[in-house]
Amino acid sequence: MKIITYNVNGLRAAINKDWLAWLQATDADVVCLQEIKATQNDIKELLLVEQLGYQHYWFPAEKKGYSGTAIFCKQTPKHVEYGCGTADFDREGRCIRVDFDEISVMSAYFPSGSSGDERQIFKYRFLDEFGKYLTLLKVEHPNLVICGDYNICHRPIDIHNPKSNANSSGFLPEERAWMEEFIESGFVDTFRHVNKEPHNYTWWSYRANARAKNLGWRIDYAMASKELEGNIKRASILCEAKHSDHCPMLVELEF
Repeated sequence: MKIITYNVNGLRAAINKDWLAWLQATDADVVCLQEIKATQNDIKELLLVEQLGYQHYWFPAEKKGYSGTAIFCKQTPKHVEYGCGTADFDREGRCIRVDFDEISVMSAYFPSGSSGDERQIFKYRFLDEFGKYLTLLKVEHPNLVICGDYNICHRPIDIHNPKSNANSSGFLPEERAWMEEFIESGFVDTFRHVNKEPHNYTWWSYRANARAKNLGWRIDYAMASKELEGNIKRASILCEAKHSDHCPMLVELEF
């Protein structure tokens, strides 16, 4: 099963950059999208998506043109879960999950705290409450992959300049500690499982030609429950895809 996670920073904008041709070329089984900034009714090309063999499930934010998640998949899920049951998070379309016989896959969009203290406080509450939700969810669905934009760099290797970003949202000690505890609770960072090399990033600022210089952050993950560690066949960052300020990440699991 090939799973891709991609913060598209506006699905309509990505489609205008030939995203559908890229989607066809990837031939992924499950595509987890974040920051779709759209509803199904906003996307005129859905027939083309369906012609590529994808069913599509959407959980947009209530606020128009903001946040939101979606999952495109080729296999019919036996269940689709919209949200996590916390109203503040669900209003922003923060997560959607599809369950198959052998695996459950979630697309999650963690809040950013970079716009100010109020959103950073919201982010900390999300980490606390959503983390507890995921711990319980893993008991119910042991074979779980949580894809998405976590808006956190886990370790210094995951950010181009850890010293100058020591006080930046996304690399704060509390956020990194949460990530460490989350992994220790029974999850595998699939990319780091197969690649220990530095300078591998999934997001770049639009400023200062950061992407061309590879001055990035690795904040997009496919976290797999520990039970799936032996199923990880491949994991890679697809940095050649340029439809967004993020790039996608792929994990391939073998059953």
